[in-house]
Amino acid sequence: MEQDEAVGHAVRAVYMYAGMTDIAAIYGDSAYRAAVDKLWENVVHKKMYITGGLGASRKGEAFGVNYDLPNKTAYAETCAAIGGVYWNERIFRLTGEAKYFDILERMLYDGIISGISNKGTEFFYANPLESDGEYAFNSRQLTRAKWFDTSCCPTNLIRFIPYIPSLIYAVQNNELYINLFMANRTKVSLANTSIEIEQKTAYLWNGTVEIAINPATQTAFTLKDRILAWAQDRFESDLYHFTNKQNKAYAVKVNGKTANGELKNGYLEISRTWKKGDRITLDFPMEIRTVVANELVKDDAGKMAVERGPLVYCREKPLKDNSAFPSFLNKNQVLNYKGLTLIPYYSWSNRGAAEMKVWLDKQTDTLHGK
Repeated sequence: MEQDEAVGHAVRAVYMYAGMTDIAAIYGDSAYRAAVDKLWENVVHKKMYITGGLGASRKGEAFGVNYDLPNKTAYAETCAAIGGVYWNERIFRLTGEAKYFDILERMLYDGIISGISNKGTEFFYANPLESDGEYAFNSRQLTRAKWFDTSCCPTNLIRFIPYIPSLIYAVQNNELYINLFMANRTKVSLANTSIEIEQKTAYLWNGTVEIAINPATQTAFTLKDRILAWAQDRFESDLYHFTNKQNKAYAVKVNGKTANGELKNGYLEISRTWKKGDRITLDFPMEIRTVVANELVKDDAGKMAVERGPLVYCREKPLKDNSAFPSFLNKNQVLNYKGLTLIPYYSWSNRGAAEMKVWLDKQTDTLHGK
């Protein structure tokens, strides 16, 4: 309870922090709550990679010192990002604040699914942000492996993926939270009614989300739509910030008309009497954003990263495949930025061992500054 800095084995740490959060919630323990808040602030604002990866040091698979975030030797174990999701979900359920899902989403789409191949049969143990094609970062291998002697990451991923649907919605009394945007259909129960919900969206590639709300009976309740941090021109960590602003603001409509709601704790709260056939449309403009790191992160000095929507992008050059276009991605999933072809970070190394960079040299924009 007296710890205020994340240290030691990153996976064990975040699972412990998740347990501490449970104790704070179940028993109303203020000391545990204070410790959890301090640890979260330390992790998110001083020890988290732009991908949501956790654990900078290969020695002990551990958190490093503040602002020490090397790219090529990053450990960022897949299991640590999974534990980070569990931890952030618990703090959200304790507080009802959207910032925890802003971090959770980054971990989910950039730090976790990078750990599994496009085919679902090979895995990363470590998730570095740079590869020179020579340093065998993944348990002495240059690309994903079919298995590991210590099999925590593959088995943890297989356990975690079926858990994702439980992250999309949350309810409290007569309030319905929409936390993640992905195509789905489900039914939830509020204090006064049950509701069938259906999302139609191509998110992560398109920022338009259509949500059908069909309560069993016409009833009043508050719907809370998470307004993504990046859609508000705001980075969720002090470690990074955008260098360009969005040209278009996000929009939320109910039955075709601008929603009448209050933005609170990262959610647009829409309180009204809902009936069958009501529709919500969210439009989050997905523009290319450039990012720089806090000047205290020495490894990222003079460099920039590229994001679009919730995804971090990277440059990749397969060692044995010179094809210009990754066949497993479609045109909507590849960025062309100032002559560079960039792919989502989670998708790299699906064509075998490769050179890769998330942080690009500002002056040269090449893999090795050549």
